[in-house]
Amino acid sequence: MNEGLMNGKVVIVTGAGGGIGRAYALAMARAGARVVINDIGVSLTGEGGSQSPADETLAIIREEGGDGVISTDSVSDWDSGRRIIDCAMDTFGQLDAVVNNAGVLRDVMFHKMSLEEWQLVVDVHLNGTFFVSRAAAEVFRKQSSGAFVHTVSTSGLIGNFGQANYSAAKLGIAALSKSIALDMQRYGVRSNCIAPFAWSRMTSSIPARTEEEKARVEKLKQMTPDKNTPLAVYLCSDAAQDVSGQVFAVRNNEIFVMAQSRPIKSVHRSEGWTPDSVKDHAMPALKSSLYPLDRSGDVFCWDPV
Repeated sequence: MNEGLMNGKVVIVTGAGGGIGRAYALAMARAGARVVINDIGVSLTGEGGSQSPADETLAIIREEGGDGVISTDSVSDWDSGRRIIDCAMDTFGQLDAVVNNAGVLRDVMFHKMSLEEWQLVVDVHLNGTFFVSRAAAEVFRKQSSGAFVHTVSTSGLIGNFGQANYSAAKLGIAALSKSIALDMQRYGVRSNCIAPFAWSRMTSSIPARTEEEKARVEKLKQMTPDKNTPLAVYLCSDAAQDVSGQVFAVRNNEIFVMAQSRPIKSVHRSEGWTPDSVKDHAMPALKSSLYPLDRSGDVFCWDPV
């Protein structure tokens, strides 16, 4: 990491009480930033609430000579989201970057998913990213600068079993980030996404029943949360002023730029289409370009480097 890349900056990291969020907060502080540690201290599935995880993150930052403050407001509420931004402005008088990382899981097969399981995950991930980003946008627009880094997932970019709520929210965040990048480019504001691979509370719930699943989990454990932080620090810094609207993935020592949807093949008929001609002409011509029902693990099928 380039020490000092964030000197003089103020960064908000949501979900910074543990896992990847804590790693982001520590890396930002080590690079010179003052950090707003946002965390409500709930369990992986959203129960409970304690300030102790955020306290632990702040204690580490201060032990290493850094500076930070704790925010325990929830991202999943419009007014609370604004209070997170206010915490930065009231404490440090400025805000330069926001890392939207807070998350919760309620994994269940789609045909068994309840309204509550859907709503909670969408509220924290997608709505939470919007609420915090929307509040920060007012600050960024006035000062004609600012950077967003949003946490997405290959569960949304590619697919996974039992995560319809999480996948939909994460893919929505990727689209939201692109919209922010487009709408706020004129104000010098950047917005990018990172799909992190890391062993944390969020991935510790991955099933490990079969020998194949157990082997996969052991590989995941090699990917510690801190492996994602160099890219995040860079994207929040002035060094990345020409990088916006991108989706990256980090897998141990690998950094990927992910594809965004573009046409890959087309067919046409000057007389137009009928259901029969679609069946007889369009689908046979397009079939070789159709995507299989891949999961994230099918695409990232090699051992972490």
